[in-house]
Amino acid sequence: MTDFAKLRTMMVDTQVRPSDVTKFPIIEAMLTVARENFVPAAQREAAYVGDDIALGNGRVVLDARVFAKMLDSLDIQNDELVLDIGTGLGYSSAVMARMAQAVIAVEQDADLAKDATAALAAAGADNVVVEVAGLAAGAPQHGPYDVVILQGAAQEIPAAILDQVKEGGRICSIFLDGSLGIVRIGYKIKGKLTWRMVFNATAPVLPGYEAQNEFVL
Repeated sequence: MTDFAKLRTMMVDTQVRPSDVTKFPIIEAMLTVARENFVPAAQREAAYVGDDIALGNGRVVLDARVFAKMLDSLDIQNDELVLDIGTGLGYSSAVMARMAQAVIAVEQDADLAKDATAALAAAGADNVVVEVAGLAAGAPQHGPYDVVILQGAAQEIPAAILDQVKEGGRICSIFLDGSLGIVRIGYKIKGKLTWRMVFNATAPVLPGYEAQNEFVL
């Protein structure tokens, strides 16, 4: 029988900590949340490998290293409201629920959202609300948000999502330009976002976050 607790500790010790992620809330959350309960049943044995885990239809659970480094750059506080875009089966939301005051998890695949709701309830993550909505729409009815994070890459981020970042808040995403992927964090100051590069990473582009073609007449 697989010792998932041992694999979870190994993931943190060999993937997360060596990536210079040392903040206690992140380490504690990733040691606690049972990642194997938030992946497709056929992938449970691979839940702790150092890679993205496929959810189907081009969607993934982000590599633990990448996700941990994104969390490190965001530095979520326990009085903050988080918008988690593309939660999939809910792993990212379950982790952030241990750090934030509340998490609004957006998932457009109704089946994934249903399973995420059940997995989050089983994990006791009662400060997460799963909303079934287009990923490019977000959840403006609960916002604005202190923190917005994308569980996948973007070529462009829709204005509707940028509008949901609170003044003084921040947003983190992997940006893809061809085969090159860069994680950037944006800070909203006086209504405008200022972006800085954090590290290199890649992931599939989320639906609704593709580059919009501009036609010149």
